[in-house]
Amino acid sequence: MDSSRFLSEKVKGIKPSGIRKFFDIVSEMKDAISLGVGEPDFDTPWHIREEGIYSLEKGRTFYTSNAGLSELKEEIAKYLLRKIDVNYNYKSEVLVTVGGSEAIDAALRAVINPGDEVLIPEPCYVSYTPCAVLADAVPVTIELKEENQFKLTREDLLSKITPKSKVLVLAFPNNPTGGIMTKEDLEAIADIIIDNDLLVLSDEIYSELTYLGDHVSIASLPGMRERTIVINGFSKAYAMTGWRLGYAAGPEAIIGQMTKIHQFAIMCAPTTSQYAAVEALRNGDKDVEMMRESYNQRRRFLVNAFKEMGLDCFEPYGAFYMFPSIKKFGMTSEEFATRFLEEEKVAVVPGTAFGDCGEGFLRISYAYSLEQLKEALERLARFVKKLETER
Repeated sequence: MDSSRFLSEKVKGIKPSGIRKFFDIVSEMKDAISLGVGEPDFDTPWHIREEGIYSLEKGRTFYTSNAGLSELKEEIAKYLLRKIDVNYNYKSEVLVTVGGSEAIDAALRAVINPGDEVLIPEPCYVSYTPCAVLADAVPVTIELKEENQFKLTREDLLSKITPKSKVLVLAFPNNPTGGIMTKEDLEAIADIIIDNDLLVLSDEIYSELTYLGDHVSIASLPGMRERTIVINGFSKAYAMTGWRLGYAAGPEAIIGQMTKIHQFAIMCAPTTSQYAAVEALRNGDKDVEMMRESYNQRRRFLVNAFKEMGLDCFEPYGAFYMFPSIKKFGMTSEEFATRFLEEEKVAVVPGTAFGDCGEGFLRISYAYSLEQLKEALERLARFVKKLETER
């Protein structure tokens, strides 16, 4: 029997993640280095792990409430007030999810009616377009430009708004570009958002990893709190990727519907992870500061190394990614990444994994040790020199 006849056409039409392809190849290649995965190379800090272990030892292995532990939701609300200066009622405006990815999916499903348009600036995280499609929305791409440091401008936003536009996805600091938006940048588009009655899905998972002043959330601007869903989590800031814990904060009406979806699809986030996250929020600031400084050291190292080898790349001020241009070599991103892996045994991600407008770029993660980065960049410099002789 051909079981494929049962498959959803909508799901079949969604492409698999372009990130995993090179990761899977390099995992079976001897002496290869992967700079492709966006995962901290730090272990979860011991005091956070110990709190998770302690929760198991105390037998805290039962379901929590659907929306999450009250203790954790309260700490999340305190954190958001402290960090982005927005006050949320933890009882009704905060939802704990299985990673930030679930929060993105639940948010879109909670607000979309078939045919609504979701404005998605690209290059961007791989989940936004598939989640929009699965929610029966029409994804509308806004191309971010290198000459604008991959920021969303007023002109670019206005050019894509139609009467069907409903949601704008904002993801800054950005994956894959490392671009950020300052308070002034956000103020420049806030009136457009309000005038066109848009809802903002603000993915701030990299908010702690900024290197040019404090992160600013668009939710903190006048008139924006009531039309913004803030998405965040513990994976990047606290090196807790495997704990699978995120959250959403926003208007009560929207969070209530997201909780309903979460209730039927997930039940609740992992209990052990939630207890560990309480400890992270209460006592993890020094850990975050240490990791951020280490990433910044690596960031500066890569910026200088790219300059020395003549590889064009704007300077990113957020997350832990570089997004160099390889257009001058006359190759597609896929061709460059494939040859680099085959000839130098280093895996990077083609820019097209993050949308068609990522063509001509590569995503290189610096969430790796300096030793690994130095070796990988020596190989990259050798490869770039070889390509230049071929031109």
